[in-house]
Amino acid sequence: MRELDILLERWLALHYGQQDDAQKSAFRRLLTLPDPDLARYLLAGEKPEEPELARVVDSIRGGAPD
Repeated sequence: MRELDILLERWLALHYGQQDDAQKSAFRRLLTLPDPDLARYLLAGEKPEEPELARVVDSIRGGAPD
């Protein structure tokens, strides 16, 4: 999905380097999820149950400080 690519690439370029190891690991785990799950979390506003994934999803969506 192109929308997901744009969101993820932008966050990677602008914010990934500033994250701690836990957030970087959560981002890498997020990338392993199937596109429908990513769309639910990043486009439809659902939150992952795992706190670290939820934190990175919030950051990607612009809802949490980096």
